Amino acid sequence: MKKFILFIAYLVLPFIGRAGEGFDKQLFDAYQKEEMSVWKEYIESLQPSAVSSQTLIYEYGYCGYIVAEAKKEGKEALLPEAKRYVQQFREHVEAQKGQLPAGHYEMYMSAVMVYELRLHIAIRPIKAMSLAKEATRLAPEDPLVLSYYGTSLFYAPKPFGSKSEALTWFEKADSHFRDPQWNYCWVREATKMYIRQCHEKLGR
Repeated sequence: MKKFILFIAYLVLPFIGRAGEGFDKQLFDAYQKEEMSVWKEYIESLQPSAVSSQTLIYEYGYCGYIVAEAKKEGKEALLPEAKRYVQQFREHVEAQKGQLPAGHYEMYMSAVMVYELRLHIAIRPIKAMSLAKEATRLAPEDPLVLSYYGTSLFYAPKPFGSKSEALTWFEKADSHFRDPQWNYCWVREATKMYIRQCHEKLGR
């Protein structure tokens, strides 16, 4: 029993009280290895008072992951869990309204609406796209916002989006992600992946 408790502490303690670059690197490494259970442990360890702009980046990413998993054939049992995480994410975004960097509230609420659309909770695709666009107006040099808008255009059906337009926004985001402060941001890695996918889709 003692060994089990120590094992749990080993998993959770690194996430309690953000430890700077090492904290981001741990979650970034897990993302690269597709060990999303590590992200789940982190999100579950959060106390309401610990929710912040930084933690929402990981909730946003994990919700995208768990929603995609739940929509796969044979994994329908994950749907209640996906809905729970999306609802929690919505509540955390709403609680941080007014405290987030410019454009981040709009970006995250757009993501919430996209997840709810995929889970058939609410159908508001036009509102989701308009919020994503508004986020770029409020934060025209924020790589998180620019990359999110690119993602919206990448997945949106015509005439709402296109791969070529998405590529433009991903490249803008990538240019801003080159600052060392973003070295261990998972969205930076995802943006590079989307740039490759855009070129593939465009036959380049």
